[in-house]
Amino acid sequence: MFDKFESIINQYFSVLHMPVVRITDVVEVIIISFVVYHILVWIRNTRAWSLLKGVIVIIVFLLLAAIFNMNTILWIAEKCLSVAVIAIVVVLQPELRRALEQIGRKNILFSLINADQNHPTGRYSDHSIDEIVKATFAMGRVKTGALMVFECGESLAEYEKTGISIDASISSQLLINIFEHNTPLHDGAVIFRNDRVVSATCYLPLSDNRNLSKALGTRHRAGVGISEATDSLTVIVSEENGKVSVAYKGELYSGLNQEGLREKLELIQNKNEEETKKPRRIRLKTNEKKTDEKSRS
Repeated sequence: MFDKFESIINQYFSVLHMPVVRITDVVEVIIISFVVYHILVWIRNTRAWSLLKGVIVIIVFLLLAAIFNMNTILWIAEKCLSVAVIAIVVVLQPELRRALEQIGRKNILFSLINADQNHPTGRYSDHSIDEIVKATFAMGRVKTGALMVFECGESLAEYEKTGISIDASISSQLLINIFEHNTPLHDGAVIFRNDRVVSATCYLPLSDNRNLSKALGTRHRAGVGISEATDSLTVIVSEENGKVSVAYKGELYSGLNQEGLREKLELIQNKNEEETKKPRRIRLKTNEKKTDEKSRS
């Protein structure tokens, strides 16, 4: 019995063929893994990330069409494949050109090593929000125009490069000095990332939304434009009347007070921080109701 079992095992292993692993094979796997990883990092930090998610949805839809034998849909997809490849290249032309320029300048290794440092997390502390609210309404009282963009999930690296690098902690004094009239950094937008002021005098895309009021200037249209192109949130202070507005997901919320601005900024805070704050606020409200009932009685 044992001899028969041993012969079966020997026969099974004789069929298996273990390839010879050379040092060059290991090096090749490491190089391919390195390149694929950093291509994914590059995609994550550009507009290609949103495009990739859309492509994945289309691929899943085509797989379902293949499973259920939807031949007409598969035929249309096959005919549109070449056009889709060209369209992707056209859409990603600025990002592809920038990547090739980095390779040409031989700085690609340095940029790839530091790519993870630019990965957005969208975390803003209570202290940063307090400082921003304080600076916003201080500028609003003296009618100092301001444009402040908060990076959330999608990277704003391409817009950050159009300005001047700062990399400083968020403080009301710094923001007021940046947007002060006749200063070198007052023109353009300030970009925030992870409780840091990363860049100033940045150029933003203007919105083409025809539903926006004709009375709105370039600052408001730029705030709405960046909120349409990315998932960022933008705080705008009007230079004409000092009113505070917020642009988020393509919508413009005007005439906000301090509490309204704080509520909008809390939308981009860490979800865990929001969950820990909500019970406290509910408790405060219930305590307030109890004190009101006692005073009435």
